[in-house]
Amino acid sequence: MNNQINIPNKRYFTIGEVSKICDLKSHVLRYWEQEFSQLDPIKRRGNRRYYQQKDLIIVLEIKDLLQNQGYTIDGAKTKLDNPSSTERSNETSGQIVKQLKNDLEQLLVLLNK
Repeated sequence: MNNQINIPNKRYFTIGEVSKICDLKSHVLRYWEQEFSQLDPIKRRGNRRYYQQKDLIIVLEIKDLLQNQGYTIDGAKTKLDNPSSTERSNETSGQIVKQLKNDLEQLLVLLNK
């Protein structure tokens, strides 16, 4: 997956925010929650969904598998359940490094004020 989407540095995202960031309709996200066990946002008052950054990464992975790589829902489930360890770790490591860099840059800005 080679998504160049910049995920904002927030702890929680609403379904509307995830929908805009990932360019997906909210009903698609709700459907994917039912189909993919890996996608499990926090649900609070009135069943409101709160996604974390790890959830956005999973949404982007699912979107890439289904829309760019041509996987079926079942194929994408299998791929997410059994990713090749190097492919998965490289993607995750890249996202972690990117997020750490972003956090450190923001910290540096705060320290320089």
